[in-house]
Amino acid sequence: MDMIKGSFIENLGKVYAMYTGGFLVFVALMAILEQMGVGADTIGILFVAFTVVIYALIGWLSRTMQVDAYYVAGREVPAVYNGMATAADWMSGASFVALAGGIYFGGYGYLGFIVGWTGGYVLVNSLMAPYLRKFGCYTVPDFIGTRYGGNVARFCAVIILVVASFTYVTAQINASGTIAARALHIPFEFGVWIGLLGILLCSMLGGMRAVTWTQVAQYIVLIIAYLAPVIWMSNKQGFGIIPHFSYGDAVARIQELEPLLSLGVAATESAPFGGVRTLITPHNDPQGGMDSWKFVSLAFCMMAGTASLPHILMRYFTTPSVRAARKSVAFSLLFIFLLYFTAPALATLTKLQLLDPTLPTAIIGQSFEIVKSLAWVQNWESVNMLWLSDSNGDGILQLNEFFMRPDIVVLATPEIAGLPYVVSGLVAAGGLAAAMSTADGLLLAIANALSHDLYYKIIDPKADTKHRLIVARILLVGIGMAAALVASLQLTGILGAVAWAFCFAASGLFFPLVLGVWWKRANTQGAIAGMICGFVAGSAYLFLIHNKIIDPVFAIDGLRFAIIGMPVSLVAMVVVSLMTPAPDAETQAMVDEVRIPSGETILGAKH
Repeated sequence: MDMIKGSFIENLGKVYAMYTGGFLVFVALMAILEQMGVGADTIGILFVAFTVVIYALIGWLSRTMQVDAYYVAGREVPAVYNGMATAADWMSGASFVALAGGIYFGGYGYLGFIVGWTGGYVLVNSLMAPYLRKFGCYTVPDFIGTRYGGNVARFCAVIILVVASFTYVTAQINASGTIAARALHIPFEFGVWIGLLGILLCSMLGGMRAVTWTQVAQYIVLIIAYLAPVIWMSNKQGFGIIPHFSYGDAVARIQELEPLLSLGVAATESAPFGGVRTLITPHNDPQGGMDSWKFVSLAFCMMAGTASLPHILMRYFTTPSVRAARKSVAFSLLFIFLLYFTAPALATLTKLQLLDPTLPTAIIGQSFEIVKSLAWVQNWESVNMLWLSDSNGDGILQLNEFFMRPDIVVLATPEIAGLPYVVSGLVAAGGLAAAMSTADGLLLAIANALSHDLYYKIIDPKADTKHRLIVARILLVGIGMAAALVASLQLTGILGAVAWAFCFAASGLFFPLVLGVWWKRANTQGAIAGMICGFVAGSAYLFLIHNKIIDPVFAIDGLRFAIIGMPVSLVAMVVVSLMTPAPDAETQAMVDEVRIPSGETILGAKH
């Protein structure tokens, strides 16, 4: 049953204005309930439940059995709304929950994530999005399989897509589990399954159409939730209501405090949640050539990964035209900028809350009894995400005695800053929206690739629409459950898992995609060689350094292994293409046509 018709598209502004107004009314109601004495736990549960129910309702109303609607939202999403959906798809649990935590603990070097993830959209806009939209395909492996003329190339692309997207989706379920664990006071291992349930409710029935309209709603929630505490905290600390331009004073204050607190000298200790974490990295102090290399190499890997990730490229298959695809990239950058421009300010202001002895929220240098009695410390200790240890027995909290999962910095900030609990509930709802929106897109990318490219294109080309969509939904549930199981094991942090996903995608898909559009001489054999050699080289290097079989070469660690895989992919693809026959005239003419910005899509009649 198709509930979203042309009239809905025409009235999108009114629909989402009403939605935003309703959400703000709900926030105001929660604030009133808090003032009336309703407990923090109840408010947290209401926030999580309300938002998940709204997303599930959108998913139900968007249910469909039409192939175009399920795979590409009927190719009717206006550019501005596709930009919002893409931003929500992009600003995952890593961006919302973990990025500020990475900057908080890692300082300057972690800004490479922001530069790379934002700069990657320049590559998407100039090299990929309009041309893939002109091609008219449903999925990234669909483009690879058609451009390089064979099921072997398509199958290789499916494998890389599944590995990269699965790695990425475990990070999102990790984030949703973290939020659910705190809001519902349940163990993290159970929280991931609560998060998965909400994710599946959003995406299973309506596919890309449901995910698109849900992601627009989720973007509205997550951006309000991210900006509100930062603005509130900045104003409270005296840096004004627009911290983006004034938090430099906070950075300067941290730089004054760090030497006084012997920052950089404190010993580390393993934390019970599997991390090693103290406040030991200078906040804004690049240490010379090697640090600059780490910054540049991280940014480069994230840029290439951005332009290679199938769930992002899929978003540009949903626009009505090639022109709309290009415009939606610009809107995506605008909406993403609002959060990424805020993350460094949030990390800086939160760190200052804990370090500055002139602020009532400072804990370093305070007595253990006082710190242990703080409500926010007890709340996060109870779910095993924060840990204090009086290792020298002096009763005073030192830098090397405070452990916190980087993934909780954003979620804990309102409590650390002493803001009303309604703000914490709002941030939890925003973090859940960020994690769910990206997980929706990722699970859909995997399920669509397996059902469309593997099942329909390779295994059973005669499968009818009903069977194709049933297979897609079964795969969606199965892959989601597998990802939740892996996430519950906490093999790596959120940012680490996301960096792996980007590097997997960049190692195997970046050059086959780019050269598929821009080099007519690229052929089937070259693309297969590029995908296999790049992906295997990058993955093998990750295996060797992650298991400490070898030491990282030139500081190329697990966040940067695409630096190994991408050159191998490029060389293999170019050499093999030149050593084997050129593509036929029809394929080369098709490549020429893809680069013409106007006209009909090439594959419009074939799907």
